[in-house]
Amino acid sequence: MPFLRLQAFLTTLLLLSPAAAPAGDFFKLTGHGGPIRAIDVSPDGRRLLTASFDYSVGLWRSGAPVWLEAHRAAVNAVRFVDASRAVSAGDDNDVRLWDLERGVSERLGGHKAKVVALALSPDRRLVASASWDGRIGLWPISGGSARFLEGHSAGVNDVVFSADGARLYSGSTDGTIRIWDVARGVQTRHMLEGHFGISALALDEEAGWLAYGGVDGATRVLDLESAREIADFTLQRRPILVMAFDAEKSRLAVGDGEGFIKVIDSRAWTVLRDFRAALRGPVWALAFSADGQDILAGGIDDALYSWPLASLGAGGLMGGSERSFLRDPASMDNGERQFQRKCSICHTLGPEGLRRAGPTLFGIFGRPAGGVSEYKYSRALREAAFVWNEDTIDALFDLGPDRFVPGTKMPMQRIAEPVDRNDLIAFLKQATKEREHQK
Repeated sequence: MPFLRLQAFLTTLLLLSPAAAPAGDFFKLTGHGGPIRAIDVSPDGRRLLTASFDYSVGLWRSGAPVWLEAHRAAVNAVRFVDASRAVSAGDDNDVRLWDLERGVSERLGGHKAKVVALALSPDRRLVASASWDGRIGLWPISGGSARFLEGHSAGVNDVVFSADGARLYSGSTDGTIRIWDVARGVQTRHMLEGHFGISALALDEEAGWLAYGGVDGATRVLDLESAREIADFTLQRRPILVMAFDAEKSRLAVGDGEGFIKVIDSRAWTVLRDFRAALRGPVWALAFSADGQDILAGGIDDALYSWPLASLGAGGLMGGSERSFLRDPASMDNGERQFQRKCSICHTLGPEGLRRAGPTLFGIFGRPAGGVSEYKYSRALREAAFVWNEDTIDALFDLGPDRFVPGTKMPMQRIAEPVDRNDLIAFLKQATKEREHQK
């Protein structure tokens, strides 16, 4: 087979989607420029949605992505509404409704802090958002005024609707699980309180139980009526970050901060599998395929991974590629270390740019603010009248992006020590110069 045809064939295999992949095959989808924060599978199983740190939502069909871009920061949650619509939310505090056919969105509204989870009512008319502002938003899909449920004393990490849509369950950093009357917008019950922060929920009302994961590693199941503990699958791994059901609600998958996925039989309450899914880093995103035969996961890699349940872990591990920001700090000089810590997850140094949350830093010295034509800047940077040089880069990290360019979508961070800022600038100048000589 000629080389180019072979290369195309291998690429096609790499990018197979669940609809196109042979049953029981491991695969991964690549293309994002940042960690994967959420996954959703369409009801017919033929399309996937991925939410990423690169500010994008990926719509995947037959292995090919369509990039949905409107968020101004990392996207943390995404859900199919139906075959033609989806909702997403992220670090920009916004909740957005997407027309998947046209690839455009409208802003339903926003919170006062990042949104980390979304849930859809069973009739698909209402979306609930969990935000670190301590509130739950209720957004009509067809438009109209949002309502907010208030009562948590800290950030809300997850929400889930009852089977009839009349109740909403919420878990929070304040260590409580609360139940809300959706129509009246009032809290009806504290199901759990006085515990470590609650990070993930899974509900089966028909079977009469609620599962939760905690920042302390707790993985427990409660009886809905009495709140009595039914089962405890807690291990010495923390935090629990995500939970997902298969279509029959017969299996519950749990992902944690140490890179493991645990699969639980939710009828017999036994552990079916407990496997390391990531070589390094957390499991942030989990979903089952529509037929329940595969587990899809995402984490610190720029890719979605899928394993057949029959051979979990076979084929590859997330985090197998070297992420620059995970390199041993002792292997770098101080300037490169500052770049890897502060800049590398959002920016590249090469002319290609890749799909990252921020524009490439190639040619940064002497470039006007907002000067990369392919990148969608915030209005603040588009209208800024300065040039990037030693002084402006120093001021950016001395003051912090939010003070240096008010309104920027750059993450809020500073480099307090002048010597560290000077070393970073020296590294950037040299790295750019070296790459220019390679052109």
